[in-house]
Amino acid sequence: MNHTWTPYDPPGRVGLVAATAAGRRHAATLAAAWPQADLVAGDTVADALRTAWAGGDQVVAFLATGAVVRILGPLLGDKRTDPGVVVVDDTARHAVALLGGHGGGANELAAAVGALLGATPVVTTATDVAGLPGLDTLGWPVEGAVAAVSRAILDGEPVRLIADATWPLPALPANVHADADADVSTGSEADDRRLAGPGYRLLVTDRLVDLDDRTAVLRPPSLVAGVGASRGVPAPEVRDLLAKVLAGVGLSPASLRHLASADVKADEPGIVATAEASGVPLVTYPAAELAAVDVPNPSEVVRAAVGTPSVAEAAALIGGEAELLVPKTATAMATVAVARHAPRGRLAIVGLGPGAADLRTPRASAELRRASVVVGLDQYVEQVRGLLRPGTRVLASGLGAEEERARAAVAEAVAGRAVALVGSGDAGVYAMASPALEYADERIDVVGVPGVTAALAAAALLGAPLGHDHVYLSLSDLHTPWEVIAGRVRAAAEADLVTLLYNPRSRARQWQLPAALALFAAHRPARTPVGVVRNASRPGERVHLATLATLDVAVVDMYSVVVVGSSHSRIVAGRMVTPRGYRWQP
Repeated sequence: MNHTWTPYDPPGRVGLVAATAAGRRHAATLAAAWPQADLVAGDTVADALRTAWAGGDQVVAFLATGAVVRILGPLLGDKRTDPGVVVVDDTARHAVALLGGHGGGANELAAAVGALLGATPVVTTATDVAGLPGLDTLGWPVEGAVAAVSRAILDGEPVRLIADATWPLPALPANVHADADADVSTGSEADDRRLAGPGYRLLVTDRLVDLDDRTAVLRPPSLVAGVGASRGVPAPEVRDLLAKVLAGVGLSPASLRHLASADVKADEPGIVATAEASGVPLVTYPAAELAAVDVPNPSEVVRAAVGTPSVAEAAALIGGEAELLVPKTATAMATVAVARHAPRGRLAIVGLGPGAADLRTPRASAELRRASVVVGLDQYVEQVRGLLRPGTRVLASGLGAEEERARAAVAEAVAGRAVALVGSGDAGVYAMASPALEYADERIDVVGVPGVTAALAAAALLGAPLGHDHVYLSLSDLHTPWEVIAGRVRAAAEADLVTLLYNPRSRARQWQLPAALALFAAHRPARTPVGVVRNASRPGERVHLATLATLDVAVVDMYSVVVVGSSHSRIVAGRMVTPRGYRWQP
């Protein structure tokens, strides 16, 4: 299993239990990293463990697994609500996710403990080991025969995926196939009969459906309930009306994305309490924004009181492509309307770093495993194929197809899928973020994942050339006229900025680098250090130090980054250094 750790923020209190001095030292390391964690005391270790179990959201026990099982066994209840438990041996060699792998977050906790203590996380959850997404780890509520359907997915049995729409799910293996002929959203008798057919089913719907021992249901965040109310409305009145409205049209409250209202209702206790009870946020809008929404049932009375002819319907519809499923429905003091919002695709623009796997960020790895479609230059995709989940669709192409890749990634996201567009270094630095965002619009969610740039990797190999102000420039005139590039080089030279040159020299572009160096030489001493790093962090890595007077441009190619120092940069013990301070000698 490929364990990927991201910075961990415990979701609640973490009880630490230790029996030995070594265990207490390890516990102190966790407590120093997490304010939510503390060492639990008791008359005996067993008492401390029971106290940690009763009072915490998660437990890390520096004890033998057998002892923990015997002590906690009588306390086990429901895996969806029991604390997650991780057991660590005295030497911190292993961090075992013992209980609550998914529901209690023990798998993630084991990885975090392992990262802090240098321990190997031990995870035995079948989907995690197989590299498959667990149905209870997708961030959406899941109901029904979750274990049975998960086992069918693992065993390679056919599983029908039946969805209201295309949602940005992670990749699923080939035995999970979309059934385009069944539409769970219509509620027709024909579709109900089809849903009741043989085999395993994974439904993605906000509709209430009959469950059986072969059906699991994922609840996508598709519903927004708009709420209006008189001042002082009782929370039970709002809550009961919302439940009645949803049940009346066969919709699941588990698919609520949020409650929505006008800004003047942001602190209305009855509405706030209903949102909290529903486990969703309350989102409010200015009256002017609500007034701009076209609704079927405007009210001049509401306009006079609030400044908009609609609160409930407008608040339910605002924020994207939406269909009003339930017009405003009122009690004496509350009004509720419900809209179904179209899925939003997800485009993660991922920087893979300069090449080495250990310089790829954990967040980048996590986004690759979250995607169902990965788009990128063929050589970059090959670097990360081992991270992709079974069933991931790959759209790879060669050099020179940047615009096509950008358009393809955006089109996949617009279609509702979870997409990762990959590039080397940082995707926002001379890479794929710019062309992709030129095509992306408000229909999709965009996530930027920063990466270690080639310039940063090169600078680390050279020493500390970026200790003071610096600038990045590309010498490629494929998209920028040379006159513009030369003007920028001249400006950097005159400003005495350390300058990092991307795309410095290729077979077709031989003269640009010497021309740029001549511009620097006109403003800096001949002894100014120049560093060249080729294939930073990749096979064939090479570091070359010279000066403006001695650099042989033949050592530079398109796989190189050239770092031109300022007039204050120095070579110290074979390393290129730019001082941080201003106390320089002229």
